[in-house]
Amino acid sequence: MNNQQSVQCPYCGETFETEIDVSGGSQEYIEDCYICCRPIVFRIEVGADGELTGLETQRDND
Repeated sequence: MNNQQSVQCPYCGETFETEIDVSGGSQEYIEDCYICCRPIVFRIEVGADGELTGLETQRDND
């Protein structure tokens, strides 16, 4: 299951839409910003019902 989410890049500050795949449960992964192409760490929390319950983003080097 995918969720469309609006996120703000921790580097350039621009907001963009991205698909969050919750089918793998809670996880951490890296996705490049669609604007400045820098790597963003995504941390997602998925509830027992398969719904997205939390989303954090940060710079790759923090």
